[in-house]
Amino acid sequence: MNANRNVKSARFKPAEIAKTLPETATTMLADRYLTDRPDASSRVFRAYRGVPPHYHRECDEYLYVLSGKGTFWMEDAATEAEFGPGDLLFFERGVVHALPVLLEEPVVFLTLDTPRRSPQDVVFIDPDAGDAARFMDRNR
Repeated sequence: MNANRNVKSARFKPAEIAKTLPETATTMLADRYLTDRPDASSRVFRAYRGVPPHYHRECDEYLYVLSGKGTFWMEDAATEAEFGPGDLLFFERGVVHALPVLLEEPVVFLTLDTPRRSPQDVVFIDPDAGDAARFMDRNR
């Protein structure tokens, strides 16, 4: 599904969109945009493996858990806690966060990035742990 910047309204079925994501990926995540506007973008994404500590320079991020379970931390690894369907995670731009463990798959999120997060906006704390191409399938 291509997000259309010119549409003024739309209806989405995130759980159905999640089913279109690949079963496996060589990257950490794969996604589909729902909306892609300068003020905000929304996506459905699936995590395929743990995601090392990183942050985004351009946007605040809201992650709503559609399916799966895992652990997630924000700001400090000592805050690592389990998440599951129905949970909402929020962090501002610049906040280091990680998804260390996938406990029950598929792990799928509905996300809202404000303002829009460009696909290349990911900074790993350990540069050897990842880059934009290893982070998201569409960046390859």
